[in-house]
Amino acid sequence: MNMYSNTARFDTGCALTEDELYKLAPSVFATTAHESRSERFAPIPTIEIVRGLAKEGFSVVGATQAVTRVAGKAPFTKHMLRIRALDAAVKHMVGDTVAEMRLKNANDGTAAYDLESALFRIACLNSLVAKLQNIDSVKVRHSGDVMGKVIDGTFTVIESSKLALAAPAQWSQIKLDRDESLALAESARMIRFGDNEGNVDSPITAAQLLTARRREDSDRTNLWTNFNVLQENVIRGGLHGVSFDANNRRRNMTTRPIKGIDQDVKLNRALWILADALAKAKGVDISAG
Repeated sequence: MNMYSNTARFDTGCALTEDELYKLAPSVFATTAHESRSERFAPIPTIEIVRGLAKEGFSVVGATQAVTRVAGKAPFTKHMLRIRALDAAVKHMVGDTVAEMRLKNANDGTAAYDLESALFRIACLNSLVAKLQNIDSVKVRHSGDVMGKVIDGTFTVIESSKLALAAPAQWSQIKLDRDESLALAESARMIRFGDNEGNVDSPITAAQLLTARRREDSDRTNLWTNFNVLQENVIRGGLHGVSFDANNRRRNMTTRPIKGIDQDVKLNRALWILADALAKAKGVDISAG
């Protein structure tokens, strides 16, 4: 199940019911910790947070759960939810950007509670949205007054999402020449394919990462469009290249989409920081309000 597609409809504004949520991510409903945890581990029942956010007008619109091979851990393992304020009076169009929250949690020790603000660009009304970035987050360890910390941090995350909605308008006014776009793409290439020492062993070029997949991204002279194109190519995969092995034999390769929860978060955050740094260098700081 792709949490960025089937439940992301913007023409109906539908939310997941608890029955649908249970089928996609049953560990959301865990109220106790996995048996491997000590008494000091304080479980955070995600479903209680979901119900609390629902009272504030926020609905779950996407869900995914990590796969575990450890017997008995599936009901407690890591999960990720997309949460959005639904408004039937608001009509969305392709290309619009909406603010959402992403909630990550696990009661088996594989993740702290993490609620983060994010932006999503609507690629088509009936399914696909393109994840843009994580902006601000509240992380809570499974110890102490966890519920109090979660509640206190929620509204900070909500306000951060609203603030970052300035990015599409402001970044689209930042003009980039070809050299600047390629430099941005080369940095994104290192983020995606580089090792811990910064070495990049991939036939995928910076120019490939700047190849637009959709017509509305054809104008690549501004930072906002460049950022969207880079993000989609880095996360969705599907880029083709040719490499050679130690015996100089030709091998065709295709980049894989990013499906892991943690890797998705890490790459999106890095890309956002990269683009935000360039915007600030150009004199545009969306955090200034």
